[in-house]
Amino acid sequence: MLPSLASNSCVRLIQSHKSTWCFVSLVLGYVLYLVFGAIVFSSVELPYEDVLRQELRTIKKQFLQENECLSEERLERFLKKALDASNYGVSILNNASANWNWDFTSALFFASTVLSTTGYGHTAPLSDGGKAFCIIYSVIGIPFTLLFLTAVVQRIMVFSTRRPVMYIHRRWGLSKPLVAIGHATVLATLAVSCFFLIPAAIFSALEENWNFLESFYFCFISLSTIGLGDYVPGEAANQRFRELYKVGITVYLILGLIVMLVVLETFCELQQLKQLRKMFYLKKEKPQDRLAILEHDHLSFTTVSNRATLYSEGKIQSFISVPTHPSSPNDDPMIQ
Repeated sequence: MLPSLASNSCVRLIQSHKSTWCFVSLVLGYVLYLVFGAIVFSSVELPYEDVLRQELRTIKKQFLQENECLSEERLERFLKKALDASNYGVSILNNASANWNWDFTSALFFASTVLSTTGYGHTAPLSDGGKAFCIIYSVIGIPFTLLFLTAVVQRIMVFSTRRPVMYIHRRWGLSKPLVAIGHATVLATLAVSCFFLIPAAIFSALEENWNFLESFYFCFISLSTIGLGDYVPGEAANQRFRELYKVGITVYLILGLIVMLVVLETFCELQQLKQLRKMFYLKKEKPQDRLAILEHDHLSFTTVSNRATLYSEGKIQSFISVPTHPSSPNDDPMIQ
């Protein structure tokens, strides 16, 4: 008897706090996913890092042996200076000295990466004035970009998602959730083809040292606004039509980001995903419940007010109501 009562109480407790338990499970799942990613990246990349470190030590040792007049301390200072300049996008190599990082097209590309929060990191402001302007420019520009993207996506969604789904639903009488799933699948396929596969093939042809996988990797990292900066197009030595190439990449990034947001918004409007999201949200009070609470509070307040009024009136009436006519002797109980 007692175990059944305990199990029933546990079931009622879980059902009454279902959204809370779902949210706790979501948090734990996210933490486990982070740990899983860290384990995989560490196990895959750590051996390659160790090999690269050993190669650099071997090359450095060999260079010092071949140049005995150069001390290790002077070489360290030189390499540190070169690496610091490379972090700002300035290379010491002869074949890269012709590429300027702050001409108009490069600065336009940098501004687009800042406003879209992609931030490759291959180029950074050198001066204090440039860093201060970058802060002010980002504080104003990022909300402005969000407003711009929201307005554009809202208008595109009417013609790319809502009207086609409604037309197919009314024209052929198909289930609206089923039509929405099929439309979202087709739209995602077109987006992947036009903004991932085809651009990856183009980048692998234009960039000398990129294969198709590296080009596809760059497209995904860029349009998902991750922006690691390990692959940046247009930075090769003697790049043909470099200015026009940079402008084209800027346009591609902006259009691709808009298309990705349209696809994400299309999937977010699916009925199945809406129901899934509601599992983790706090339940809102229904209008009927809120109205009942307000009416109950109003009735309680009215009852208390009426009682207070009656009580005060009763006290005043008892104080004022004194007999004005003289009592007759027959009314006196003592005489009777």
